[in-house]
Amino acid sequence: VGGAQAVAAMAYGVPPVPRCDVVVGPGNQWVTAAKLLLSGVVGIDLLAGPSELAVLSDEAGDPVLIAADLLAQAEHDEAALPVLITTSAELVTSVEDELARQLADLPTATIALAGLKNGFAVVAPEDEALRCCEQLAPEHLQLHGSRVEEWERRLDTFGSVFVDESVAEVFGDYGAGPNHTLPTGGTARFTGGLSVFSFLRRPTWLRLEPGPERDLVARDAASLARMEGLEAHARAAEMRVDGEG
Repeated sequence: VGGAQAVAAMAYGVPPVPRCDVVVGPGNQWVTAAKLLLSGVVGIDLLAGPSELAVLSDEAGDPVLIAADLLAQAEHDEAALPVLITTSAELVTSVEDELARQLADLPTATIALAGLKNGFAVVAPEDEALRCCEQLAPEHLQLHGSRVEEWERRLDTFGSVFVDESVAEVFGDYGAGPNHTLPTGGTARFTGGLSVFSFLRRPTWLRLEPGPERDLVARDAASLARMEGLEAHARAAEMRVDGEG
């Protein structure tokens, strides 16, 4: 069983599939839509897709490798988002030339070309280029050029970062790294990818021993409750004050 129907079966429990508490993992747009509709009925990790790659480079970046990485992202599907952010206008020209050369014999050129049309290039001074990366909050961030160690220290808003041109984002697709279900659409600003934390609950509990500290909490709670017009709340709090219950 797969697809949106599998998500529904796990959310509601359709024999022989038991009802699940959490449904996680990537899928096509129909799987993502099913997870969106069933969020609350069942826990989900995140709504992933379309896939994104931002390449950050200075003038020292290798246009052959940058073009290869952008094409690998673009061939995911026609909605993919490949982006080049650089401090060098000359590098943009070199990458464009290399994209055309590599597209010429790429079997998935039709899809990759459609994906490239969604993308764009940004040329800016280094600080602005880094701010652009942070604002974009890409699913995948790949660092090329001569300053990758410095950039790695300064950047922290992404799903996963691939440090240095020797580390292809494709490695993350096929086995390197902890996980490859990652936040897209700028959601890396407030969440991370699928991990063991997606399966953990964080309950809290409260215990107060009798005494002046508990009395203070009770009186504060009663005062705030009356400010909101909630008299039953206030009385329930005051009943816990020693000598007033």
